[in-house]
Amino acid sequence: MIINKIMLKKNIRKFSMSLSQKLRFIRYKYIKNRNLTNIAISNGCDKWGAHFYTPHYERHFKSLRNEKIILLEIGIGGYSNINYGGASLRMWKEFFKKGEIYGIDIYDKSKLNEKRIKTFQGSQVDNYFLEKVLKTSGCPDIIIDDGSHINEHIIESFKLLFPKLKNGGIYVVEDIQTSYWPDYGGDSKNLDNPDTAINFFKSLVHSLNYQEMLIEEYQPTYYDQNIISIQFYHNLIFIYKGSNDEPSNMVKNNRILNK
Repeated sequence: MIINKIMLKKNIRKFSMSLSQKLRFIRYKYIKNRNLTNIAISNGCDKWGAHFYTPHYERHFKSLRNEKIILLEIGIGGYSNINYGGASLRMWKEFFKKGEIYGIDIYDKSKLNEKRIKTFQGSQVDNYFLEKVLKTSGCPDIIIDDGSHINEHIIESFKLLFPKLKNGGIYVVEDIQTSYWPDYGGDSKNLDNPDTAINFFKSLVHSLNYQEMLIEEYQPTYYDQNIISIQFYHNLIFIYKGSNDEPSNMVKNNRILNK
């Protein structure tokens, strides 16, 4: 009898938790046009709660919500457990109702594949692997780096993938706080360390204004010509791709006019 009472209490708690979870799911799942934060909560995605990224994402991605976009996310979550992870992929699938969502991870996450979500196993800095992924996915409209967060990997992934991003696309880097953490290749003492991800992206700000440089015979870089905006937030960066061909009103051929 004592055992039965104990089992009954456990079952009641289990049922109560299940009911609570179901009510929470219903609350967020079936509200039409709900915002990205609510979608993140119902999918258990840490882009809201552990982080506070979803309002920024919604503001930047709002115009693309009803478009047939291709989104590639680095890092799926769940570590080595094949059944865990994929919360953000499901979040993006719901937000972009016409989007095709792709994810890459160093661990096998194929059990998370479903309609409009496909995963690939491989390294974010393996160019051969990335080329194979892009042959399947096509050129992305959005790339999100939520991968290893190692500074060297962040920079190398950007160098490999930004050229593959569609013109008009958006490249996002999450968790840039590792730029200050030595275990990830960061540096809190020398804030000008050129090997950190934050300083790499800060250096690209100059690309926005390359038309103003007074350097004789200056040859614009790929980034000079193809980055039109960089926006920094707490631990989050958005880089917009486009034709950066707006001329200077004072400089021509690397010389100030009328001088």
